[in-house]
Amino acid sequence: MELFLQQVLNGLTLGSIYGLVALGLTLVYGILHVPNFAHGALYMIGAYVAYFAMVDIGLNYWVAMVVAAAVVAMVSVVCERLVFHPLRNAPPIHDKIAAIGILLFFEAVVQMVWGADFRRLPTPYTEIFHFAGLTLPAQRLLIIVGAFSLMAGLHLYLKKTMTGSTIIAMAQNREGAFLVGIDANRVAMMTFAIAGALAAIAATLFAPINLVYPAMGNLVLLKAFVIIILGGMGSIPGAIIGGLIIGFSEALGGFYLSNDYKDLIAFGLLVAILSIKPTGLFTRGVR
Repeated sequence: MELFLQQVLNGLTLGSIYGLVALGLTLVYGILHVPNFAHGALYMIGAYVAYFAMVDIGLNYWVAMVVAAAVVAMVSVVCERLVFHPLRNAPPIHDKIAAIGILLFFEAVVQMVWGADFRRLPTPYTEIFHFAGLTLPAQRLLIIVGAFSLMAGLHLYLKKTMTGSTIIAMAQNREGAFLVGIDANRVAMMTFAIAGALAAIAATLFAPINLVYPAMGNLVLLKAFVIIILGGMGSIPGAIIGGLIIGFSEALGGFYLSNDYKDLIAFGLLVAILSIKPTGLFTRGVR
C-alpha cells in the first residue's frame, strides 16, 4: 500500500507540472485559437533564466523564480507582438509554422549561449520527510503546493477581476467581446504574458528534480498538447484534470509496468479516451 501511495505522490508531482504548463497553452488557444508550439521553448527559457539567476548571479530561489517568470512573460508578449499578431488574419497554417520556428530559434540561441550540457538547478529545500511509511521530499511537496496554489490563484483572477473577465469574454465570444469594446490586443498580450509566466514557474519548480537542457521543453510540450486535447481545447478544468490523469498514468504505469513505457502510456491513454469522447473530457471554452 505504501508503494502505491508513493506512486500517487509522484503522479501528483508530475500532474501538477503538466497541468501548469497545459494551463498556459490552453489559455492561449482559448483566446486566439493558436496552437502555440513555442510554449515548450518558453518552459525551457524559464529554466535557464532561473538557473542563470540562481547559480551565476547568486540570487535566492524565490527571487530567481520571479525573475524567470517576468523575463519569460516579456519574451512571450514579444513573440505575440512580432509574430502572432501580424499573422492573425493569415491562413491557420502560418501561425503553426511560425510557432515551430520560434521553438527552434530559441533552442538554438540557448544552445549557443549555454551549450548542450545537462545542468541541474539546486534547491534550497533538501529535507526529506517521512509520514506513514511514505518518503516526502520537500521539493516535491513544494511543487504540488505551489502548482495548485497558482491554479487556484488563476481561477480567482479569471472569475473575480475585471481583466480576468475580459479574457473569459474573449474566449467565449470574440465578436461579442469586440462589440462591447474589449481591447483584443491588450487581452492577447495579457494572455501570452500569463502563459509565459506559468511556464517559467513550472520549469523553476520542476528543474531541481529534473535536468536543464536545450530540448527539455519538447517532451513537456507534447504532453501538454495531449493534456489539452484530452481535457478539451481551451478548457481550464480540462487542463488541470488532464494533467493529473497523465501524471498518475505515467507514475503508476512506469512503476507497475515499466519505466520505459511511461511516455507510451500517456499517448495510448489519449487515443483510448478520444476514441470514446472525441471532443475531450470537458466542454470547449475557458470556464
